[in-house]
Amino acid sequence: MFKDIDKKKKLLDSKRPLARSAVENLKKYFDLELTYNSNAIEGNTLTITETKVILEDGLTIGKGKSLREHLEVINHKEAIDYIDDIVSKNIDISERVIKDLHYIILKSIDNKNAGEYRQSNVLISGSQHKPVEHYLVKERMQELIDWYNKNQDILHPIELAAEFHFRYVYIHPFIDGNGRTARLLMNLILMRNGYPLTVVKTENRDEYMKALEKASIGGKLDDFIYIIKDAVDKSLDIYLYITG
Repeated sequence: MFKDIDKKKKLLDSKRPLARSAVENLKKYFDLELTYNSNAIEGNTLTITETKVILEDGLTIGKGKSLREHLEVINHKEAIDYIDDIVSKNIDISERVIKDLHYIILKSIDNKNAGEYRQSNVLISGSQHKPVEHYLVKERMQELIDWYNKNQDILHPIELAAEFHFRYVYIHPFIDGNGRTARLLMNLILMRNGYPLTVVKTENRDEYMKALEKASIGGKLDDFIYIIKDAVDKSLDIYLYITG
């Protein structure tokens, strides 16, 4: 399943260290792509151009766009910088990292719940899946970290990242911001294993959500893993294009 991707990854590794200009170009490109698409999947109505203006010029977008949508862009970029820092310091996923990342995602939007596990039960609109009851969240998150630690040297990094993403949203540990946090944690795992930032495109939202639902209800992750694999493949192609 990962044979062709492994070849591309090996080729990219042979080009390291990448030129500084290439690194800066790729950083700017993926900061925008990941921020725009991840926010759009969750309903943010800012266009990719408006998102770029906020990220690069620091301007506030008016005319029907909410302060929350503006903050979602600023916070998401800071969250990407946070996982970049985590990777550079060789810090692995922990409950503290997860809570800190979630805090960045929701700060100034919902300070009360930012970085705090939910204290009530929730339903997910449009889904048959019922997340675990709130009093089980901490226990299930500890189990998720244990699962990750046991499997990070067993599963292929893409499978590990995709399944971690699924297991995380299955728990739905926070009141809000779970999707964005899951995609960033997935990227943290990929980046720790030498893969580039990976973007689930908003135009693939329905396919992505259906695959998550299928995994949640039927326990079959194949479709979801394939979607993530395809996204990683596209990111590798972009890196190889830029690096020649």
